Amino acid sequence: MMRKKWAKAAAILMAFGALLMAGCGGSKEKKDAAPAGGKKVSGNLMVYTSMYPDIINSQVKPAVQKAFPDLKASWFQGGTEKIKTKIAGEIKANKISDDILMVADPSYYIYLKNKDLLLNYKSPETKHHIMEVDKDGAWASVRVCNMIIAYNKDKLAKEDIPTGWEDLTNPKYKGRIAMPNPLLSGTAYVAVGSLADKFGWEYFDRLKANGLRVEEGNSAIQNKLLTGEYMCAIILEENVLKLQQTKKEPLEVVYPKEGCILISSPIGIFKSTKNPEGAKALEDWWLSAEGQKAVTAGWMYSVRDDVEKPQGSKHTLQELLKTALKVDWEKLTKDEAKIKEEFRARVLDN
Repeated sequence: MMRKKWAKAAAILMAFGALLMAGCGGSKEKKDAAPAGGKKVSGNLMVYTSMYPDIINSQVKPAVQKAFPDLKASWFQGGTEKIKTKIAGEIKANKISDDILMVADPSYYIYLKNKDLLLNYKSPETKHHIMEVDKDGAWASVRVCNMIIAYNKDKLAKEDIPTGWEDLTNPKYKGRIAMPNPLLSGTAYVAVGSLADKFGWEYFDRLKANGLRVEEGNSAIQNKLLTGEYMCAIILEENVLKLQQTKKEPLEVVYPKEGCILISSPIGIFKSTKNPEGAKALEDWWLSAEGQKAVTAGWMYSVRDDVEKPQGSKHTLQELLKTALKVDWEKLTKDEAKIKEEFRARVLDN
């Protein structure tokens, strides 16, 4: 009888020991396989993103590979408008190749949700969010870009440094101001909509009269700021911070007194994905503190309340949000063609 009691006690102790080992990381394979999502995932995933290629290659790919060694993630990079055109063709052909979408235009996600093309998934990581999250889980902000004014401190006198958006209409900048093309750039499109709502479309008439130049993207603008061809320009802060930190270039950021334009870049999963578990795990990773460090390493702002600001920025996202210009995402979704045509007629034509 005593022997049976000891055997039963030993069995209980062994079971307890096994549970203790599991709770203290006894299952090393599981811990290593998915540090953010908590699941070991495999298979293939295609990600369409407007993040810059060098950030994807240097920061994102190695981190994702380390977090999910059995997952094969492929990346298609392009400007937001280029990706939207690509997806439009895939929707028309009823063959969406993309699994995860990451572009800098929340209004586009509203459009896709209205078309019932996005998978509703509420990541547990969104509890730390300070930016937009769709109420049904169709998308969640994953990074924040900041549209600001930039200048070259070696080429511009102190008294000529602009302080706000209205300053760009000053005749002293005539013919030497620039911005990205909103017909090609998602962030520029959001900026145009926000500025038009704040100052009226007449603001762009005044910019046009002051010789505003429109470039294909941010890269062309930053190069002409460096040469002194432009005195100042509307551009993404991340471009300026990157040049400051990596090449010690003399570009500086102006945080406009009327408020910056903060542009969320969401992440969303297409319903058509053949690897929903992998897609959910990767979204969890992006929204985790670990994934958000890859965002700030690319000089963009984290959407979380527990991740530091990008290196070189003078303000936290919480500080910028206090004075940021309003962005009407529903209007940008509903009136996209109208807004772009208004800009074309007022600025690009003639």
